[in-house]
Amino acid sequence: MLAGRTCLHLPDNLSIASWCQVGEQIQTVVDSSAWWIGDWLVYGQTHYVGRYRRAMEGTSLQYQTLRNYAWVARKFEPRRRRNELTFHHHMEVAALTKEEQDHWLDFAARLNWTRDELRRQIRDSISPARDQLDTPPVQLNLQLDEIRLERWRAAAEKSNQDLKDWIRSIVDSAV
Repeated sequence: MLAGRTCLHLPDNLSIASWCQVGEQIQTVVDSSAWWIGDWLVYGQTHYVGRYRRAMEGTSLQYQTLRNYAWVARKFEPRRRRNELTFHHHMEVAALTKEEQDHWLDFAARLNWTRDELRRQIRDSISPARDQLDTPPVQLNLQLDEIRLERWRAAAEKSNQDLKDWIRSIVDSAV
């Protein structure tokens, strides 16, 4: 096997087990890179001016993506990060208190939940409380130009979220 920046050459005689193992290794690197970039940005915050501009130039990532990575890295010091869960699992609970984060991450790890399942479980746990308060959800309507809407959709897709969930996460992180 030979890996380059733009390609991965695999031998013709690669077994399915080995092929699966390569995929798992690639996913580990992809997931780890979000943590690495987040930690790198947090370090840069205390040492350098203009870190986001430089990081955008050096990584080709959008400003908000970089902000999200740094925000999650700050919310979870390394000893609290769950190796068996993805960066995106942690991102789902980052806006919660530490106790709530640990609660939900423990469940996700123990029950082998995907990020989407974790999101659903959290949402479902909140819904009964909303019903008990007898308060209807508030609906907001946004008027956007097509260019902005497409940029937002692209950012949501990059974050592996649908547009509504992405908007909620951005607004929650701003609060």
